[in-house]
Amino acid sequence: QVQLVESGGGSVQAGGSLTLSCHASGLPYDTYCMGWFRQVPGQERERVAGIHTGGIHIYYADSVKGRFIMSQDNNKNTVYLHMNSLKTEDTAMYYCAADYRGASPLACAREADYTYWGQGTQVTVSS
Repeated sequence: QVQLVESGGGSVQAGGSLTLSCHASGLPYDTYCMGWFRQVPGQERERVAGIHTGGIHIYYADSVKGRFIMSQDNNKNTVYLHMNSLKTEDTAMYYCAADYRGASPLACAREADYTYWGQGTQVTVSS
């Protein structure tokens, strides 16, 4: 049974930082595209960062480039989203997702069609 469990959300003032964690278990393959998404009610879901667990290239949305850093610890089956210089517009429910697309990190450029999803963790940034 695949499980993605996010943690680390909370409330922070603008300009502050938070780190989200996503622990994956039960994934049937060795490497995956892992992504961090966010969604505000009534708006489209946005992928903010994506990585291939077998590579080092990370894709970032323009809205978070230079502020957010995605990292991974394969020994712990965990990916992280380090969020710095937070803005009120970063307020959203953040989700971790995984999808098997083979060995090529380039496959993780595609933002859509992730198979496995976590339950989400809320991030609220106040002014």
